[in-house]
Amino acid sequence: MPTPAVEQTVQARLVLSTRRSALLGVTLRYRADDPLAVRMLFPAEYSLDATGPDDGPAGAEVTWVFARQLLAAGLDRPAGIGDVHVRPGPGPQTTVELRAAEGVAVLRFDTPGLRHFLRLSFRAVPEGEEHHHLDADRALAELLG
Repeated sequence: MPTPAVEQTVQARLVLSTRRSALLGVTLRYRADDPLAVRMLFPAEYSLDATGPDDGPAGAEVTWVFARQLLAAGLDRPAGIGDVHVRPGPGPQTTVELRAAEGVAVLRFDTPGLRHFLRLSFRAVPEGEEHHHLDADRALAELLG
């Protein structure tokens, strides 16, 4: 049986300064075989990494992986510790901060698009049912891998 997956492209504004931003397409991805996580995939041109010989392939999209519950909580109240923070506002938007050694990226998403993605992910794996989809052997292999 195929693993349920959800993928949706949404528009985000990458905040460059108090007066400038860039519109970009961000792909949101959820897989039932990794039921606790969501992925945000960004076009390669928005990477903060250099593209030298030791930095991996040029042109690769950038992926951030974090807890689905963090995204859901951040739609209604500030959430997150560490590298990913999600908070409501301003207006009908949700702000996502991604922190790395290279810098901080601040993105603004339309909240209805994020809610739609989460609804689809909760249809694939209902909240509280994630443990039925966990593959401990695969997770351990990825950690050691």
